[in-house]
Amino acid sequence: MTFRRRTRLTGTRVLVTTLRRHPREAALLGMWSVVEAAPVLLFGRSVAGATDAFLAHRMATGLAWLAAMAVTAAVGAVGSAGTYRPLAGIVEPFRDALVRRVVGSAVNEAVRTGRPGEAAVARLTQHVEIVRDTFSGVLLLVSGFVFTLASALAGLTALMPVTLLLVVPPVAVGLGLFLGIVSRAMTRQRELILAEERIAASATGLAAGLRDITACGTEDARAAEVGRLIDAQAAAARSVARLAAARTIALAVGGRLPLLAIVAAAPWLLRHGATPGAVLGALTYVLQGLAPALHTAVRGLGGSGLRLAVTLARLIEAGEVPAVPRPTGGGGDLRLSGVTFAYGPDAEPVIDDLSLSVPDGDHLAIVGPSGIGKSTLALLVAGLLRPARGTVLLGGTPAPEVAPEYRALIPQEAYVFGGTLRDNLCYLRGDIEAPGGDELDAAADAVGLTALAERLGGYDAEVDPAALSAGERQLIALTRAYLSPARLVLLDEATCHLDATAEERAEAAFAARPGSLIVIAHRMTSARRARRVLMLDGTRAWLGGHEDLLVRCEPYRALHGHWAADGPAPVRVAADADGVVPERVAAETDGVGSKPARVVGETDGVGSEPARVVGDTDGVDPVARPYLADDARHVVPDGADRQEEVVRDLSG
Repeated sequence: MTFRRRTRLTGTRVLVTTLRRHPREAALLGMWSVVEAAPVLLFGRSVAGATDAFLAHRMATGLAWLAAMAVTAAVGAVGSAGTYRPLAGIVEPFRDALVRRVVGSAVNEAVRTGRPGEAAVARLTQHVEIVRDTFSGVLLLVSGFVFTLASALAGLTALMPVTLLLVVPPVAVGLGLFLGIVSRAMTRQRELILAEERIAASATGLAAGLRDITACGTEDARAAEVGRLIDAQAAAARSVARLAAARTIALAVGGRLPLLAIVAAAPWLLRHGATPGAVLGALTYVLQGLAPALHTAVRGLGGSGLRLAVTLARLIEAGEVPAVPRPTGGGGDLRLSGVTFAYGPDAEPVIDDLSLSVPDGDHLAIVGPSGIGKSTLALLVAGLLRPARGTVLLGGTPAPEVAPEYRALIPQEAYVFGGTLRDNLCYLRGDIEAPGGDELDAAADAVGLTALAERLGGYDAEVDPAALSAGERQLIALTRAYLSPARLVLLDEATCHLDATAEERAEAAFAARPGSLIVIAHRMTSARRARRVLMLDGTRAWLGGHEDLLVRCEPYRALHGHWAADGPAPVRVAADADGVVPERVAAETDGVGSKPARVVGETDGVGSEPARVVGDTDGVDPVARPYLADDARHVVPDGADRQEEVVRDLSG
């Protein structure tokens, strides 16, 4: 199928589909358009009646016809104003659907390729708004043209039917010429749209790499490259402008020839019984009805309509999101076979030749020193990273191709958006029916959100993310995942801002929930609760139960020993009623003025998280060293909250 034909079909299909989705608004738009076109129907007849009346010296009758014309003009103004409300009811939902499509496509592309879709910026900020504005204009234009043309032809038929032979043929020829020009212009307009996207993508990449460009001395080369893109865009714009000028021919044929034909035929019409008023009325229908309507249609559809059709086709083409298959075979089984992943072609693998099977319903904890690759493994399982070698299958389907709602990954930094608490909790439900109050209550009680929900004012209370602590955000994110349809839940230190009791409650809720649970352990107690434990130490992986690994895995014993070793009692921190620990808690210093140890989480006396030690003067190593995870004196900033870590911490 050619681009021209595909574009025409796309525009027609979108227009029809949009109107079908909003039948009430479409009916109201049509009704007000009829009212708006009422003056056209009566103008010619009023002019004819008034002219003949004045020529016959019937002043009262002539004035009555003029008064009727004035009244219909006022009625038309009311109709014009009435079209905007139903128009908004059609256009705004259409624009929202386009935004969702573009954003969904951009996110899908970023997840699939690992790179942001720079061209999506142009589609979202420019092309969607072009479609919104032009779509509303085209709807008004099409409805106005159809009803105005119908009114003018109906008026001519009632006034003097023979004039249809003088008017209809040139109008039809003019419209035919216009459609032929538009068909060619679609290709030129598409070239212009693609040129604009290439410029936007190049400018985004140029801004991001400006320092590297300057450092490498490639400013001239990059400027020449961008200059070529700009020249191509300018050439495409000139081509579109030339075709726009050709529309004048169609406008002259359809809008001027009928007028000349009636003037030329006037003597013949008068000899065959037409009155001067009838001839003048026919000219009025052409001058005040057909010609303006055709002029508006040619200018509007040839400009805004053409840009709408091509831009919309491009948005739909670029916004196609590939269908994602549901897992097949093996239910929700997770299987990794020979998985290797590195953050660069020359980098050492973070995950090297890992094979793992997690049957549906399993509860697995992943432990290991900081930076060993636990979070990377979670991203591979979630399908957000692709392995360099090997396969990651969920229910027999490659993880990146599995429907997003099938698994839920909750990172350490929980995401909460502005809106009601209910909106936040139900966000991952997708097309599934929203949960009722009983289901929300049960989920909140299971995860431990009840006290926070009551304090916020219930599920319909507005949530201010900035006013929530990190632990409160984690509770909301955990409950959201609990309510989701996901059969696989990955908790990547998703409870690190909760105390040990609250963490145990949340993990127990997910373990009892249908499906599989994988926990990137923040505390060794998470490993004790799991059915199986995966231990990563950078050289190999061990898999087994907690007691089994204590017997046969020396790195696991050493890691566990750091937590269970005798020593000074760790500082205890009181959590609030939700089990949420204050984000910054300082222990008492030794009186020498050294920095206080920072404590996260309530200690449980056995296996709880020890006080984190700050070694150097500023607490942060300026350069990541290969031995960093093996020296308890060094600390590493972790994410946005700059939470310090030492070898005893199990964060990844």
